[in-house]
Amino acid sequence: MNGAATLAYVQAAAALLELPLDAERAARVAGHLARTAALAAQLQAFALDDETEPVALYCPAPFPSAPVTPR
Repeated sequence: MNGAATLAYVQAAAALLELPLDAERAARVAGHLARTAALAAQLQAFALDDETEPVALYCPAPFPSAPVTPR
């Protein structure tokens, strides 16, 4: 992610949402967003198959719903 583009995006989003955001804070937000995007890209690039990461382990069946008692 391009640093200048990220900063421009943060500033534009703040302006669109009418949020006060000074230049120093915008730079910090852009840096945080760039680090988060870099981590997300690393996770996305790491492919796991069903044997390595079984779906049932991370997506267990939902809890049965509790019975509703009328009042």
